[in-house]
Amino acid sequence: MNEKQLEQMKNGKGFIAALDQSGGSTPKALALYGVTEDQYSGEEEMFDLVHDMRTRIITAPAFDSEQIIGAILFEQTMDREIDGLYTADYLYEKKGVVPFLKVDNGLDAEENGVQKMKPIADLEDKLRRANERNIFGTKMRSVIKEPNEEGIKAVVEQQFEIGRQIINAGLVPIIEPEVDINSSDKAKCEEMLKEEILKNLNELNEDDRVMLKLTIPTAANTYTELIEHPNVVRVVALSGGYEIDEANRKLAENNGLIASFSRALTQDLNVNQTDEEFNNKMSATVDSIYKASIT
Repeated sequence: MNEKQLEQMKNGKGFIAALDQSGGSTPKALALYGVTEDQYSGEEEMFDLVHDMRTRIITAPAFDSEQIIGAILFEQTMDREIDGLYTADYLYEKKGVVPFLKVDNGLDAEENGVQKMKPIADLEDKLRRANERNIFGTKMRSVIKEPNEEGIKAVVEQQFEIGRQIINAGLVPIIEPEVDINSSDKAKCEEMLKEEILKNLNELNEDDRVMLKLTIPTAANTYTELIEHPNVVRVVALSGGYEIDEANRKLAENNGLIASFSRALTQDLNVNQTDEEFNNKMSATVDSIYKASIT
């Protein structure tokens, strides 16, 4: 583990940029950026276009460690280059931003009010390659829709089981059991989730380190115990479908919680913007998320 990067993730001021849309979510991300499906043919062209989008974001002047302390990458982004460097090396060497890798393979069908992760049969290979590419940590996502005790327990146990494998590979896992913002009893889901996470955190070894990525809670400061837990490097928040102004407002109500936004980060960007327009939008968005994260 890179101790300098660990210190940045633990105490740095700023937020984590989520640039990890994968195969299933890439067409939606491109559409929001102004690139429609009739403008490309097949996955290869689609992933070329999304890498162009991510390169434009990462190389923007506002994208640096003054306000962004980490960035989550999709596997193909990790294996591609920006200005002659692998993306993770460009992020850290040129921008001072700590790189993470999305390692899950998507969601299973809903059961007991939740969606666990699909099996990650290639996890060992992904972790080996992540280390080769100078990745600091990983991210994996599950979804909780109902306050179902059995379902929430299963999601958290799966996350921590895989999390231990990631820790053993020398990486820091971002554990992401997302609570759906449209859940009929979101606050109850969050209370149950917190208790399950605490149980699993307390079973970790003293030197084990994890991060948590959680939906901004309905009741402000619900996750204070998690933020203060000795095994937790940082707790970050996903935007979960909230528009950026609402996401920033809700985030600012939670002490110690910082952003790890995806759609909210990129919602005002468009392929047809001039570089000046694009960079100005990036600067304004990054600044607003940064301010909400350090409030």
